[in-house]
Amino acid sequence: MAAIVTYTGYFFAYYAALVMFFHVLGLVSPKAAFVARSLAMYISILISSIYGLGAAVVLSCIGKRGLAQWAVGRCFKLCMYIGTGLTFDIEDPKNRLGTVRPAVFIGPHQTEVDLLMLGTMFPQYCSVTAKNQLKKIPFLGWFMTLSGAVFIDRKNSKDARQAMQGAGEEIKNKKQSVYMFPEGTRSYTKEPTMLPFKKGAFHLAVQAQVPIVPVVVANYSHVYSIKEMVFKSGSVPCKVLDPIPTTGLTSADVDELARETREIMLKEMIALTEKARGKTAPQIVPLIKQQNGVAKASGSDMRVAA
Repeated sequence: MAAIVTYTGYFFAYYAALVMFFHVLGLVSPKAAFVARSLAMYISILISSIYGLGAAVVLSCIGKRGLAQWAVGRCFKLCMYIGTGLTFDIEDPKNRLGTVRPAVFIGPHQTEVDLLMLGTMFPQYCSVTAKNQLKKIPFLGWFMTLSGAVFIDRKNSKDARQAMQGAGEEIKNKKQSVYMFPEGTRSYTKEPTMLPFKKGAFHLAVQAQVPIVPVVVANYSHVYSIKEMVFKSGSVPCKVLDPIPTTGLTSADVDELARETREIMLKEMIALTEKARGKTAPQIVPLIKQQNGVAKASGSDMRVAA
């Protein structure tokens, strides 16, 4: 046991020295600063994971396991601030994060750094969703189970309604909110835009008859870009929008619900990004798509005019 503690201490000491080395080198090389903050992010994830497993066990024992992912998020927020100097500034004047429960929270998925956004804004008694198969993975599956994650059966991935079956009832019965990325994957875009929304989050909200709470994040490609090896310190603004009710809606309303929600979020995202970058309000124009050689304008897809 003593040997394990000793080698663990050596590991963290050498790792910290390596991060500091690249931080100093970053004074003359932006790419070295990217490496330094990336290393700091990885060790922050490791520290938070170890802390999270212990927190999940303790909180489960005292009947508060719904707080586990919130606790881990705050730990990650602190580690990232110390190691990278990056944080997210949450604008929530109506305290939607603290008063709306249960709900389906959704937001854009830009990069890996969205983990920090979650750690900063994650409300109490909220969890991420996960595939049923993750239950069987050691450590990760144990933490997800202990922390009250909402597991979804995705054996039939082509049918979002079937995948969400049972999860809606769990949300209502446990009053457990969830956070989902409706884009389904990272966009890595340099401009304030989003990929098309998948419908799983909206089917879940409709089945549970709980509100959808959009969380909009300014595009932060000027702060973090893995393609350009950019990773800077700073603050990224986020805004919690008003809840969108789903009471009385059915699966037939999901397509329109997803489209309207995306439009609302995209407009706010563009405005928030321009404000963060110190620019004037942008002109929003339809994004022209080509289908079978024919150009079509979509009202739900927008871009910033040059």
